[in-house]
Formats: sequence, C-alpha cells, structure tokens
Amino acid sequence: MQAEVKGTTMPILEVALEAGEEVISEHGELAWMTAGVRMSQTSGGGGLMRGLRRMAGGGGLLLTRYAGPGMVTFAAKVPGHIMPVDIGAGEAYYVHRHGWLCGTTGITPSVGLQQSFRGGMWGGDGFVLQKLEGQGRAWIELSGELTCYDLPPGQTLLAHPGHVGMFAGSVQFTITRVPGVANVFFGGDGFHLVALTGPGRVWLQSMPLPVLAQALSPYLASSAGDQAGAAGVGAIIGSMLRS
Repeated sequence: MQAEVKGTTMPILEVALEAGEEVISEHGELAWMTAGVRMSQTSGGGGLMRGLRRMAGGGGLLLTRYAGPGMVTFAAKVPGHIMPVDIGAGEAYYVHRHGWLCGTTGITPSVGLQQSFRGGMWGGDGFVLQKLEGQGRAWIELSGELTCYDLPPGQTLLAHPGHVGMFAGSVQFTITRVPGVANVFFGGDGFHLVALTGPGRVWLQSMPLPVLAQALSPYLASSAGDQAGAAGVGAIIGSMLRS
C-alpha cells in the first residue's frame, strides 16, 4: 500500500492499493477512485454494539471498505492538514469528531466521549471525540494550522474544546466549566475548557468548524432582502457541521 498526501491548503490523500489490500472509512468520506476498487460494508470490528456507539456520536452503523487493486482518494473538507498516525497494539488515540478520514483494516473506530453543552455555538453537537484503537495506520484531518505539545506526566493544558484536534490515549482529559464567563457562544452554561493532562502528545488545531461558522455569522444578511443569500450560506455551514 502506498499513501501520499498531495496539495497544501486543501490537501488530498491518495492511496494506491495492491490486490488484497484494503482501507476503511466512515460513509461519505470518498472523493474519487479508480474503477477497479471494490466497495463493501463492514462493521469495522467490535460488532453491533460498537457500531451503535458510533451512531450515538453521529457516525454510521457500518463502515465502508475499499479493496484493491486500484486507487482511492479522500479530500480535506476545510483548509488544513492530513496526517498519518500509527497505532500499535494496546494503544489508542482520541480525535475530534470530523477528524478520522480513513485507516487500514486493523483500525477500530468508536466514540470516546460525547458531551453536550447548552448555548448557541455548540448547539446539539456538543463535544464529540472519536476513539481509534486496534493496530494499523490511520489518516487524520486537522483544520487550519497545527501545534503539537508533548506533555510530561502531571502537566495540564487547558484548551477550548473546538481546538482539540487529537491526543494520545495516555493523556487524561476532563471537561471543566469556567464559572462567570457566559457569552453569546455558550449562553448560560458558562465557558467550557478541556483539561488535558500528560503524559502524552497533544495536537491542537487553529480553525475548527464551529469556530469558523461563528466567525462567518457577522457577515450573514441582516435585512429581509438578503435573507435568501443568508439561508444558502447557513445551509452550507450546517451541512459542514453535520458531516
């Protein structure tokens, strides 16, 4: 199997599969592929219960499997990066909801956390983390620019939930509410941060989708004459957040 990330601002991941080689992804991640690639559905390991957990986090009951020979391509949804991560036996990584693009068939995805917040910015989506375990290689999409920290044991980093891109399973994490900070983003539920405590590596992203949507909101129509255009932009943003 040969995998190559192409492009800069809006990268793609191109995977060349030999006969007998396969990759898996959530439904809908495919950008394009050659005619020789065979598609099928798989539980991805873990059976029905793991599939139901994926559904609870907004994913699908089944995963899509792509079998070679041929080439399959996945594309970034927003400007950012696509990066590989190798997962060994007994290891795990936690990834933001929209982050996992695809992986080798030894990867087992599930929901690692689902936390609901009241307030306009997060709406019904809340804070959702995917958990990737098993054994193999996964490819992760992270939005905007990346910053990586290696946290020593006991060191804690506080991060806005949307900026948490990925972290190693050895990192302990909790959702903490900062009292007295209530704004238009979080309403009466206060301001939430994720406390990440080492040891382990943490990847933070500069442009998560909910933050991008909020940044665009002041430029939407404020008059009745512009409502049609605003509805179109709103529909695009909504589809991005639900994907």
